[in-house]
This record gives sequence, C-alpha cells and structure tokens, in this order.
Amino acid sequence: MMAQKFIRIVFLLLCANTAATFAAEIPKDPAKFLFNETWGDFKEEARNAKAEGKKGVFIFFEMDECPFCHYMKMNVLNQPDVQKYFRDNFLNFDVDIEGDVEMTDFDGKRMKQKDFAFKEFRVRATPVLAFFDLDGKLIHRYTGKTSGKEEFMLMGNYVVSGKYKEPGMTFTRFKREQPK
Repeated sequence: MMAQKFIRIVFLLLCANTAATFAAEIPKDPAKFLFNETWGDFKEEARNAKAEGKKGVFIFFEMDECPFCHYMKMNVLNQPDVQKYFRDNFLNFDVDIEGDVEMTDFDGKRMKQKDFAFKEFRVRATPVLAFFDLDGKLIHRYTGKTSGKEEFMLMGNYVVSGKYKEPGMTFTRFKREQPK
C-alpha cells in the first residue's frame, strides 16, 4: 500500500515537472512578452533603460506585409528564452516603418514613425534589428531576418558583452570566433 502511494506521488511529480517544462517552452506573442509599452519617446526610453540597469535599447523596424518580419515574430521573437534575455538586458520596441504615429527620437525631435525609420536611419528594407546604447547612439544594425534564434541571441550577446566596442570586432567576426 505504501509503495503504491509512493509511486503515485512520483508519477504526479513527474507529470507536473513535464507540464511545467512544456509550458515554459510554448511560444508567446512578442507584442505582449517581448516589446515594452511606450509613449513613443525614445529619449525618455533611453533614460529609463539606464535607470533600470539595461545594456541598451533594441528596436525592431518592421512593416505589416513583410514576410521576413513575420518569420522573426513567429520563429524567433516569440521564444520564451529570447524574450527573457532581451527583457533582462534591453528595453525593446517595434517601429512600423510606414507608421503615421507621432513619436520622439533619441534627440528629442518629434516626427512620425515612418520619418524616424527612413530619414533618421535609412530603413528601406525590413526587418531592421537596431541596437542603441543608453545615450541613443546606434551601436549595431542588422538588416533582414536572422538564420534563427541562435543567431539573434548571439547578436544580443555581442551587444551585452560590449564586444562591439573592440576595434575591428564586427558582428560577423564575433560570430566566427564563437565555439562550435
């Protein structure tokens, strides 16, 4: 009788552990679980990132009809470990490159999202993955979809580790130097 009770308890614990592991791996909507809410004032967001001890600001420049943006949202940005790492290290925002929503850039100038994307950062193709330091200076830019979650996480690590500051240390070089 005692052995049966023990077996039931072990079985229930294994089921609970499996369910918790499975639940942790379920993709989550990046709009809710990756991107931070904002009033569109990136000068203020850079100050907020600094106050929160973040390494910088990440902006995902996108547009609705972009298949590569859709790929990133459905295969990379929706992964819980990606969301946790980026939420821990960056304030994260998306910008519609065709958007008419008024916003404030890192220098305090008011403009529409589409002007911020095109006039300030020459975004012509999407997605553009842009990383800014805590002063609002662009420190890394990548155009297009990544090859997958691993490359995107490596890009985050490139910025978080400060390797981008080393002379000649491009992201491509940083990737090549990683252990296989």
